[in-house]
Amino acid sequence: MGMMQEFREFAVKGNVIDLAVGVIIGAAFGKIVESVVGDLIMPVVGAVVGKLDFSNLFVVMGSVPPGTATTLDALKKAGIPVLAYGNFITVAVNFAILAFIIFLMVKQINRLKRNQETPPAAPAAPPEDVVLLREIRDSLKK
Repeated sequence: MGMMQEFREFAVKGNVIDLAVGVIIGAAFGKIVESVVGDLIMPVVGAVVGKLDFSNLFVVMGSVPPGTATTLDALKKAGIPVLAYGNFITVAVNFAILAFIIFLMVKQINRLKRNQETPPAAPAAPPEDVVLLREIRDSLKK
């Protein structure tokens, strides 16, 4: 069996296609969660904590040339090394929310699967002619 044949068999298996669809949907879902965290949750958390903007929390690791603004974007554009721990906090919150939502989805899917599982059906009743033949056999035995 050639390598191309083996690859084709591997690629058309249902699990590989399901995985590809899951990755694509996961990437799109990740962007939605990123927007929810960045646009809805973090501003509220920042307002509660004291008007903090987590995306602009950083520590400058080098010297700042005169005339350079002290914002994260300006420092990165100037090539100054910065430790942007605020971005890490945002990404960590994104991950926690995404993991929690996926946990809830898997939990719901497992619950639905349990509800769909039906006990095995009772064996079908034998046809009427078989029942009649059995009755005749039993009556002849007596």
